[in-house]
Amino acid sequence: MNDLPQSGVLSGRTALITGAASGIGLAIARHFRAAGAMIMLADRSAAVTERAAELGAAAVQLDATDEAAVTAAVAEAERRLGRIDTLVTSHGILTEAPVTELTLATWQQTVDVDLTSVFLLNRAVLPGMLARGDGRIINVASQLGLKGGTGLAHYAAAKAGVIAMTKSIALEVSGRGVLVNAIAPGPIETPLVAGISEEWKRAKQAELPLGRFGTVDEVAPTAVLLASDPGGNLYVGQTLGPNSGDVMP
Repeated sequence: MNDLPQSGVLSGRTALITGAASGIGLAIARHFRAAGAMIMLADRSAAVTERAAELGAAAVQLDATDEAAVTAAVAEAERRLGRIDTLVTSHGILTEAPVTELTLATWQQTVDVDLTSVFLLNRAVLPGMLARGDGRIINVASQLGLKGGTGLAHYAAAKAGVIAMTKSIALEVSGRGVLVNAIAPGPIETPLVAGISEEWKRAKQAELPLGRFGTVDEVAPTAVLLASDPGGNLYVGQTLGPNSGDVMP
């Protein structure tokens, strides 16, 4: 069950949310439901079905690097929800390796999962949104896409690509009613960050003005804002940073 306060700010809206079996994606799904949205959860993990059932939502197991699977998932979401008002891309992988030890296979896998799949999803939902003259796309990037990170060149490069792609798509479609923005969280307590070394996490925490990592429930409201009317109406190609002060543009 979703025990968050019910706001209704997204009442009557629909959303497809990827990476929604855990972490930031699941938190966004919970906050969207609490705000009144009808949602469909997507994730490569089979656990997405159980998470969706807990929220009274639809679900699809999805490998977002597979072009045909993305096309099918978007079509299924449009069928189940009637339309996709908002796309949230919150899936991704994170590994750590210095450039001198970074294999081409790891580089390519990271770019495929963290960037190319985001492109595929954005491209797949845009025709329906543009036909209606209404839509929101929220791509979850990372503050490392703005500042880089030791041992994280592949991840930072992919997330920088998400930010640049978000701006470019926003330039193309904002005049036709579709608003495209990014969220670039700092270190957040998630299963994704759990895979990074304790040494890295201790050093990173010491750098942060807030002195702590964030929680998923501190990130999700930013997505609700960007999806809402009128709250998100003037955000075009922006990168919002719930990052504990790690990046101050």
